[in-house]
Amino acid sequence: LEFPAVPANLASPPDDLLSALGVARAEVSRSSFDYLVVIDSVDELRILAPDFQRLSALDTRGVIVAASPSADDYDFVSRFFAPRAGIDEDPVTGSAHCTTGPYWGERLDKQQMRGMQASTRGGVLGRHLKGTDRVILIGQAVTVLSGVLHD
Repeated sequence: LEFPAVPANLASPPDDLLSALGVARAEVSRSSFDYLVVIDSVDELRILAPDFQRLSALDTRGVIVAASPSADDYDFVSRFFAPRAGIDEDPVTGSAHCTTGPYWGERLDKQQMRGMQASTRGGVLGRHLKGTDRVILIGQAVTVLSGVLHD
């Protein structure tokens, strides 16, 4: 699937962001939709237990938390929290990868990357940056709902 890139720029975190995530230090950026919080380790990322009530009070659609793995299986690992939108943690979030793709592409100097979203269900997405304004996401979809619309 091809989507518009949604880059994030360095930003000062709102007062409650890092403490609601249970993170002591991080690099924080902001896209037009979400905060991107980059932390030091995948181990720390996997054990995050955010305070969803406090996160839902932030003026943002969601919070992407990401880290660079020490192994070569993935270019980065992330999680996505959007309690303000009624989703404590989304299993795999294409729109979040429209932000993580440009961020890690610049940081790693790569056009093609492989990322893993480390939710309970989890998922792996390939992404290809198409210029500076498009992201192509590649992966396996999981059908969670189907139906028929009638006139």
